[in-house]
Amino acid sequence: MTDRRTFLAAAGALTLAGCAGIRPDADGWYTLVDGAKLTSVSDLAGWTQIGDGKWSIVDGTLQGKGDLKAPGYLVSKASYTDFEMRVEFWSDADANSGVFLRCQDRNKIGADNAYEVNIFDKRADQNYGTGAIVDVAKVTLPAPVAANRWNTFEISARGAHMVVTLNGKTTVDVRHGQHDAGPFALQSGGGTVRFRKVQIRPL
Repeated sequence: MTDRRTFLAAAGALTLAGCAGIRPDADGWYTLVDGAKLTSVSDLAGWTQIGDGKWSIVDGTLQGKGDLKAPGYLVSKASYTDFEMRVEFWSDADANSGVFLRCQDRNKIGADNAYEVNIFDKRADQNYGTGAIVDVAKVTLPAPVAANRWNTFEISARGAHMVVTLNGKTTVDVRHGQHDAGPFALQSGGGTVRFRKVQIRPL
């Protein structure tokens, strides 16, 4: 019998491969955001927008200027089980953003039904600030600061095992088996966040 996880991963890769001509590079990476190639938000392929993230293309990046009370999201059209991700981002000091993994409801994104890799330097509970997985895996204090510079998340999810690195330093290494598959999402929820490149490689 085909393993369910293997089947879902393959299905996710197939869905993305057939979306608007997106193809992987020689190493299997799909590029879903490449700011240098975008002229407008309508150029984005492989995404569904929900809420009002006030997304725009600014200086070769995908920019969100969201509202804490009414965040917006870009949700991947494909779902994933096991994968690696690379996310290049810039945020200002007030940014409340994040990368949501294995979302269970693509129409209602939140830390209660997905894994939220946080971008939020001013979060009141710094244990779950930038680099943490909200309510799942804390960062070592003092929490990392991402504001006003370019940063790179490298994220891997293999079954229940998830690892997050920020600028080459591991911030999360945890096992948590609540969500095993789903799309991922980028958040614009306050302040300004910019994404220069977003890549994913199904495993």
